[in-house]
Order: sequence, then C-alpha cells, then structure tokens
Amino acid sequence: MNKAAFAGNDSPESPVVRRLRAGIRARYRRERRFRRLGAASLVVGALFLLWLLGTSAFKAAGAFSQTCIAIDIALDAAEFDGDAPYQREAIAAAPYNRMIRAALRAAFPEVTARRDKRRLYQLISDGVQYHLRDRVLADPQLIGGTHRLWLLADDEVDLLIKGRIDRNLPQANRRLSDQSINWIDRLQADGRVERRFNRHFFTAGDSRDAEQAGILGAVMGSVFTLGVTMLLAVPVGIAAAVYLQEFAPRNRFIDLVEVNINNLAAVPSITFGLLGLALLINFFGMPRSVPLVGGMVLALMTLPTIIISSRAALAAVPPRIRQAALALGASRVQAVVHHVLPLALPGMLTGAIIGLAQALGETAPLLAIGMVAFIVDVPGAVTDPATALPVQIYLWADSPERAFVERTAAAIVVLLAALAAVNGLIAVLRNKVEKRW
Repeated sequence: MNKAAFAGNDSPESPVVRRLRAGIRARYRRERRFRRLGAASLVVGALFLLWLLGTSAFKAAGAFSQTCIAIDIALDAAEFDGDAPYQREAIAAAPYNRMIRAALRAAFPEVTARRDKRRLYQLISDGVQYHLRDRVLADPQLIGGTHRLWLLADDEVDLLIKGRIDRNLPQANRRLSDQSINWIDRLQADGRVERRFNRHFFTAGDSRDAEQAGILGAVMGSVFTLGVTMLLAVPVGIAAAVYLQEFAPRNRFIDLVEVNINNLAAVPSITFGLLGLALLINFFGMPRSVPLVGGMVLALMTLPTIIISSRAALAAVPPRIRQAALALGASRVQAVVHHVLPLALPGMLTGAIIGLAQALGETAPLLAIGMVAFIVDVPGAVTDPATALPVQIYLWADSPERAFVERTAAAIVVLLAALAAVNGLIAVLRNKVEKRW
C-alpha cells in the first residue's frame, strides 16, 4: 500500500476515523450518564435520609415539653402524723392524693357531681402525688401552708394544649369532654397552664402513663448491656483475629473455623437470642431480663463481625513490615505486637465500633431473653432487671396511647444521636492512632 492510500485512510473524512470518533463520543455520553445516575442516587438517598430524620425530629419535638397545671395545694399539718419536726416516714405516708383532689375541688367549687369530679381529677396525671411527696420530703417547711405548685397534666390535656386534639370534633370522637376543655380554658385564662421542659423524659423510667414515661431506665440498660458486650466481644474478637491471621497453621480444621465464622456473620440475630435463652437461661439458670445475659448474647452476635473486620485490617498491613521486623531479629510475636498491630489498630477500631453499633440497635435477641418486660425502676448494675432503648422504642410503638407516638420518635432521635456520637468518637480516635506507610 502506497503512502497516499495510507494517508487517505487516516484523513478526517475517512469512515474509519468517523467510526472511531463516534465510538469515543458514545463512550463519553455513557460515562456522563453514569455519573449523572450516581449523583442522582446520592441526592435521592440524601433526600430520603433527610425526610426520615426530619419526620422523626418533627414528631419528637413535642416529647421534649410537657404541660403543667398550677394548683393551690393546702398542706394541712393535720394530714401528717406527729408534730414538727416531722419524721420522713410521716411525710412519705401523708395522703397527697387527697390533698391534690381537695385543691382541684376548691379551684372549681361548682363541680359537685361524682362523675364530674372524676373528670376533674383526670386533668392531673395519676403519678403527681409521688412528685408532691418528693417535693415535701425535700422541703418539709412547706407543711402547714398553702402553696401554688406546678403539677404534670394528663397526657390528653397535654395533647390538647399542643394542638394534637381537634376541638371541633364531636365530643364522642375525642377523649376529652367539652366540660374538661372548658376547665382547661379557664385554667389557661388564669395563667395556670404552661408548657415546660420535660425533664421526666430524661430522668425517669418507664411508666404506663405517657406523661410520666422516661428513657433513663432504658438508657442505663443499654449502657450496661453494651458494656458487657464490649468487655467480652472486643478482646476475644481481636485475639481470635490475630491468631487466625498471624499464627494459625493452614489446615482443614482452621479452614473449617474460618468458614463457620463467615457463616455466623450472616445468621439472623434472633437465632443468637434463642441460643441465649436455651443455653444461658434454661441450662445455666441465669436470670431473665438482665443486662449481663443480654450483653453475653450480643457479644456472641458481634464476635464474627469483629473477627472478620480485624482480620481484614491485619491483612492490609504490607508484608514488608513483618519481613523487616523479622530481619532485624524480632520474634514473630514481637513483630505482630510492636509493628503489625499498631498499623492495623484503626481498622480494628472500625470493626469493633461496627459490631457495637449493631449490638446497640438490636432488638430481637433481647426480646428472646425476656428484656421486653415492663421495668419501672432504673437499673443500677448488670444483674438488675432492665430493658434496652431499642426494646423501649418497640414497646412504646406498640402502645395504643397517642401520647406515646411523640415519645417513640424522641427515643429514636436519642438512639440516633447516641450512634452518631459513638461513631464520631471512634472517628476521632482512629485519626489519632492512624499511621501511614
């Protein structure tokens, strides 16, 4: 072929060049479409996440405030046994519920019928008598006088003040009667109704009454459970990963162990709960609904995740690090402990936090071992009956009381905030200990 023919095939007008350029343009168009699809996927995912967080935050906003009603309560000294100074037993045994009801009748003297009195008493939460008792125990000087005290309102009153109950609905379609709404309006006109920060949500345990319910018991249960999980799963998981990756011989038994570890990572979490129920509770006789058992079950569940991620972090360390340490006279253990582990530590921390975050959000294993029980008291040790925050969310979500809807959303927000805080802390620690080579 002569030079002219060859040059003619490479000319811009030749079919070969046109096909090549068309192919390049088509490839660039496909690349641009792929990039747009990737960006659109990120935008859609971010929008869904913002919608989820925004919806939860909107529903949770009402749970952080609670309606209170001011009542003039006469703490008559005749209601307390003995003379001043009063003993704590006498103050604790005083009929506070009767004093509160007498104050309500004094505020609405026209209420005389028994049914109307019951409705009047329902404006105040059932548990305020214990709050009043604690107030008098803290300040016995209140005895003998009449004091205007702010008491928690019933959850239906709280929903009305927050605008969650439609006043225009027929009386048969709402739990608050027209008469009760009229009493609330009178109290509000007198300046005796206020929305205050709901400290009970953060300082109290669970309760059948929504206005009295709090998350402290569930939070402490999660803290104790996660503490047991961390103490058991992290050291054992890291030690197992180091042995399998650095020291274990290559044989069929080790291969079987590795396959089983990988398979356990995909086992449904409820299976570990049933294992804990059968082994720890039924066979060893350990108590139900305690953080100790819950932490042991969650430790079994998170071990595969920690082992797999830790092995991946160890495998990512370049072999030349080990070879250099061995060449300088270090033993195999010294090479791993002093050189490989510090470099793999950031990846191990990531794996550990992934496993612990998974344990913090788990519900099914805890349901299987009985941590779904209604627990009022705040646990003080790993052997005290307790529930966990995800289980508390499950219980509140299943409650028919409308006031628990916003408390469920608020507990979800608290759980998400805790996960974000833990992940942020681990990110900071990882950045501090990370070493580059």
